[in-house]
Amino acid sequence: MKKKNVSKFRGSRTCGGGTSKNRRGGGSRGGRGNAGGCKHHFVRNYMRGLAYGKHGFTRPQKTISYESIVNVGELDEMAQQLVVEGLAQKDGDVFHINLVDLEYPIDKVLGNGTITKSMVITVSKCSAKAQSKIEEAGGKVIEFQEPEMEFVDTEITASDVEEDVNQSE
Repeated sequence: MKKKNVSKFRGSRTCGGGTSKNRRGGGSRGGRGNAGGCKHHFVRNYMRGLAYGKHGFTRPQKTISYESIVNVGELDEMAQQLVVEGLAQKDGDVFHINLVDLEYPIDKVLGNGTITKSMVITVSKCSAKAQSKIEEAGGKVIEFQEPEMEFVDTEITASDVEEDVNQSE
């Protein structure tokens, strides 16, 4: 077994710390806290993942979109599996896929990838490239429109309130 430094330095005056003046006060520590992070303790901070100053770039909020997307190439690969899982229907050679009614709905179809199957896809948004690829393969895109909520204007009068109070008594 290898000898440890603790037992190796037992009995010596400085225990491997150089002269007797070294390792005495706080001056041997190089400062308190995060002192020297950009200077003599740079490597220590770098290895810990700490860095001073500004780093990176924050995207403007108006450019960030939280739409869930899928490419036509991925839809082409997943079409048969969606039919097996009951999330799509197949009529002859045409796959009918409703991306709005999925458990995690897809907001937009993009045009990356190749498409070999003819598909009828119902989705909220579709890029022009994706739409042209789907139509070239013999399918079509149905734009899903959210049903608009009708605003019903109901006025509550004092007589309605009095009727409710009388009925509850």
